[in-house]
Amino acid sequence: MELAARVAHMRGTGGNGWGILYRARAMIAAGEQVVMLTIGEPDVRTDPAILAAMAQSAANGHTGYTDIPGIPALRAEIAARVTARTGVETRAENVLVTPGGQAALYTAHQVLLDPGHAGLYISPFYPTYPGTIRASGAEARAVEARAEAGFQPAKADILAASAGARTLLINSPNNPTGVIYTPDTIAGIAGACTEADLWLISDEVYETQVWEGPAISPRSLPGMAERTVVLGSLSKSHAMTGSRIGWMVAPEAVIDAAHELAINTTYGVPGFIQDAALFALRRGAGFEAAVAAPFGRRRDIVRDVMAGSPVVGLTHPAGAMYAMLDIRRTGLSGEAFAARLLDEEKIAVMPGESFGAPAAGHLRIALTLEDGALEAALLRLRAFAEALAG
Repeated sequence: MELAARVAHMRGTGGNGWGILYRARAMIAAGEQVVMLTIGEPDVRTDPAILAAMAQSAANGHTGYTDIPGIPALRAEIAARVTARTGVETRAENVLVTPGGQAALYTAHQVLLDPGHAGLYISPFYPTYPGTIRASGAEARAVEARAEAGFQPAKADILAASAGARTLLINSPNNPTGVIYTPDTIAGIAGACTEADLWLISDEVYETQVWEGPAISPRSLPGMAERTVVLGSLSKSHAMTGSRIGWMVAPEAVIDAAHELAINTTYGVPGFIQDAALFALRRGAGFEAAVAAPFGRRRDIVRDVMAGSPVVGLTHPAGAMYAMLDIRRTGLSGEAFAARLLDEEKIAVMPGESFGAPAAGHLRIALTLEDGALEAALLRLRAFAEALAG
C-alpha cells in the first residue's frame, strides 16, 4: 500500500531545521535545566477575562455548528478593525474566520495556486511557508532578502523570480528577523506584484508588535486591495495561541472560494471560541498594547546587551517578538554555534539556517523570557561568542 505523493511534495527534500529545539526539549524532559529562547510563544497566558467569555459562551450553548465563514458579528468586527487600521473600506464579506493564522495561510495558497504554478516567498521565512505553497501542488520558490540589505526584499529580485509565479507571500513585521519592511520596500513589492500580475499574500500576525514604524499593510496602497490577501490572528496580539483563531481578508471572490474549501475541511471554527475572539477584539488597542509591551522592553534589552560587541551583530529589530543575531565572526555556522551553545551553556536558540539560506550564520532569539532571565542569558551568549572568536 502506498501513500499519496502530495504530503511528500509538501514536505520537500530538506529538513525543517528545528533539531536544536527537539534536542532541547529532550534535555528538559530528562531533567536538565535549559534556557529556552526558541519558540514565539508569549510567556503570558490568555487573559482570564477572555477565557471567562469563552466558558460563558460554551455554557450558554454556543457549542454546535456555526456559520462556516465566521459568525457575522466577528466578521464585522474584523472588517471594522482592518478599515480603521488601513483606511481601506472592508466589509464582513471580505473576511473569513479560520482556525488560526496557519489555516488562513494554507487556505490562501489552496485557492490561489494550482499545480504548474509557482508561489514566491521571501527568505528568511517562517518554516511552514514553503510547505503551504507545495501543498497546493505548486512549486515553492524563494526570493532572498539579504542580511547586507537589512533583510529588505528588492523589487528586482521579486521580478527576476516571477516567471510562472502566481503568488508572493510576505511577512512584516517579520519572523524571524524582527525587521519591518520600509515604505520603499512595500512600494517595491506592490510594484512587482502589479508588473508580474501576482497575488500578494501579506502575513500580518505581528501587526500589534511595532516598535518603530510605520508598519504598512500593502493592501492600503493604490490598486492593491483587489490583489491582496491579508492574514491575521489573535495568537500574538492577545496571547491566544492555543485558541486557534485567525482570519483572512481578501476580495469577495477569494473569500467565496475559501468558504467552499472550509466546507470540505474545517467546517468552521467553534462558536464559543469565536465569541471569545469577539470579546477580545472589543477590549481595544490598550489591551493589545499591554500584551505587546514586554516584547518591546525586551527588544531594548537585546540592543543594550549586544551594543559594542566586536563579535555579535544585531539586525535592527523594529517589530515582532524576535531578534536576529549575526555570529559569523565566530567562524561557526548558526547550526554549529547553536549546538555548542546548547551543549556548553544550556541555552537553546534557533539557528538562522532554520529560516533559509540568507539567515545562515545567524541566530533567532525569541523574546519570551522574563526580562531579568533574558538579559542574563544574552550576557552569557555574548560572552560565549566572544570567547569562541578569541
